[in-house]
Amino acid sequence: MELYTNLRKGEKGAWISIGAYVFLSALKLSFGYAGSSEALKADGLNNLTDIIASVAVLIGLRISQKPPDENHHYGHLRAETIASLLASFIMAIIGLQVLLGAVRNFFSPAEAAPSLYTAGIAFFSALVMYFVYRYNMKLSRQIKSSAVRAAAYDNRSDALVSIGAGIGIIGAVLGAPIIDVVTAFIVGLIIIKTALDIFKEAVLTLTDGFNEEEVETMSVLVRKVPGVSILRDFKGRNHGNVMFIDLTIGVNPSLNVIESHWITEEIERKIQKVKPNCVVLVHIEPDYQNPDWSD
Repeated sequence: MELYTNLRKGEKGAWISIGAYVFLSALKLSFGYAGSSEALKADGLNNLTDIIASVAVLIGLRISQKPPDENHHYGHLRAETIASLLASFIMAIIGLQVLLGAVRNFFSPAEAAPSLYTAGIAFFSALVMYFVYRYNMKLSRQIKSSAVRAAAYDNRSDALVSIGAGIGIIGAVLGAPIIDVVTAFIVGLIIIKTALDIFKEAVLTLTDGFNEEEVETMSVLVRKVPGVSILRDFKGRNHGNVMFIDLTIGVNPSLNVIESHWITEEIERKIQKVKPNCVVLVHIEPDYQNPDWSD
């Protein structure tokens, strides 16, 4: 099934993030201690916590591939959304740490200037994470994965943190450590804003929220299907990257079972043409109130 194939592809993005974080955290911590750079050491510790977020995404994607069972009739697809939620919490914690670090450095500036080469390590790390971000973002669009998209946003946040660390190091070397404080504070706000966006999207999905624009778009498609007299009810919810649609329509009471079934199949074709990963359930009721059906 294409759905589970996409979930397996999503695991590749999580593994790439984990590999990048392991490599960069070791690089930053090693050169941070050697070059006396507190900013680079803090960035390396930040990447260690990012490994946890990436592992959470990986576990969520793995659980999502489990088939339906007696306790999960719709499958385990929401595990992916829960992974996104956990990733948002970890990102928010990282953002708060960056903000607190900026405030702490404002009142207690570093006494010794770090080595200039540590700035080069920071900018190199930012470049690596930017390419990882681009890869995961492209992958998330291809497989429509909220968990991989959350991982991509985390990658972007880490690239920004590394840029902030590099700018701060240069500022400290030039005798202007306040640059580090201002940059770190701005980066912290960006990370928290990103975490909040991911959190809101995950909560909307987990509480069966549904985009009103999606409802309007698909309602128009349903009403245009020949034989549909009235659209009485429309409900939608998301399970991972799969959309479940429940419809109640009114039709001519004189239609037989075969004719009514043709209408449901046409509705399914129309919606799935726009939303391929969509499961449509149509309930048919006789529309006695339509004057066109009266004798």
